[in-house]
Amino acid sequence: MSFRTLIRVALVDDDDAFRDALAERLALDGLTVAAFASAEAALRGLGEQFDGVVVTDLRMPGMDGRQLVERLAVIDPDLPVVMMTGHGDIAEAVEAMKRGAYDFLAKPFAPERLVETVRRALEKRALVLDNRRLTALAVDDEVSIPLSGTSPPVEALRAAIRRLADARVDVLIEGETGSGKEAVARAIHNAGVRRLKPFVVVSCAALPEAGLESLLMGQSAGAGPGILRRREGQIEQSHQGTLFLDEIDLAPPAAQRLLLRVLEEREVLPLGAMEPHALDLRVLASTQGDPAEAVARGDLREDLYYRLNVVRLRIPPLRERQDDIPLLFARFLGRAADRLGREVPPIDHAMRRHLIEHAWPGNLRELANYASQVAVGLETPPGVAHRDRIRPEGLVGQVQSYEAELIREALTRYRGDIRQVTIALQIPRKTLYDKMARHGIVPASHRPSSAD
Repeated sequence: MSFRTLIRVALVDDDDAFRDALAERLALDGLTVAAFASAEAALRGLGEQFDGVVVTDLRMPGMDGRQLVERLAVIDPDLPVVMMTGHGDIAEAVEAMKRGAYDFLAKPFAPERLVETVRRALEKRALVLDNRRLTALAVDDEVSIPLSGTSPPVEALRAAIRRLADARVDVLIEGETGSGKEAVARAIHNAGVRRLKPFVVVSCAALPEAGLESLLMGQSAGAGPGILRRREGQIEQSHQGTLFLDEIDLAPPAAQRLLLRVLEEREVLPLGAMEPHALDLRVLASTQGDPAEAVARGDLREDLYYRLNVVRLRIPPLRERQDDIPLLFARFLGRAADRLGREVPPIDHAMRRHLIEHAWPGNLRELANYASQVAVGLETPPGVAHRDRIRPEGLVGQVQSYEAELIREALTRYRGDIRQVTIALQIPRKTLYDKMARHGIVPASHRPSSAD
């Protein structure tokens, strides 16, 4: 059962009178019709997530109905297209169905038959779109957790992922170790029309010198002694999906040479094959740091860098999205506890201070590892004394200590900005100053120095 009922129909026919009559008939049955006089106009007017079906004539000047089916199949292979054709063109209509059309109607046909066919196609479309939404909701934590948060850097990153999802360009992803480069690549793949096709990761740093061409390009049956069957290489496995070249700057020179040829030709020649295999793939690649510096060091071929560097996407390190750290830690901690079959442990003051004050040079990977340590009971953060977790001073003393700690955390988070701290703690400015004086807190010590 679908979550909603679809009613939208895109009607494409160059005969004005016939098109208007059909549009009126469909509208009388409660359908919303967008009428187009040409296939070209329909392509301009239909989005990639069109929540309806297309009804098109076969014979039209310019782009005909069969060509329209092929173009729409590239945009969305699951979009139902109903073909209208004369009796003499039934063979062509059948051929169009082989290429992706949903059904065809031979003219003249009863309007009721068109309505019935459109209703069936709309039901199918609704199920497809509902399944896509459910798939998006079930995105693996490996993707969803690193992109959690509300800080401006991660908001900008998510916006960039949405823009790049279906852009037909290769993307070079730059980020520090542990910043979530593969998660961002998977998010780009999952957000676009290729999400139902393979996402293939090639770990370039682990590529061997021996057997490299067979691993990447594949091999044909009979390519060598004992090779009895064809085997697809890692690159061909990503056909119609996404190829992610992780840490391309660490790939051996021979691998970089092979990958450059694939990127330029969009085809592979398996070992022993007589003809290359054409590929439809999206290429995403990542580097450990600044790719231009990798070129300067000689770690990355300059021509490969320029071939990949069509669009460059930088992932912010964790220190640039400090406001997201508590949420990220909570999600990592929940996942770790669930994996261990344990209750989520409470977060004490020492942990909170560590989350705010630590620089997290290992980024998300380091934060996830710390969450795992907390989940198994190894909760003392590095550099935090045991006395920070044990407070023998009684209830009043514990409350005051906790109050002082919250103020220090807020000052650190907002870099000594008193206005932001008063908003976060929801107390008047005078009250904040009184409490800081009582606890011996100096706000200037939490502000960045001029050297920063």
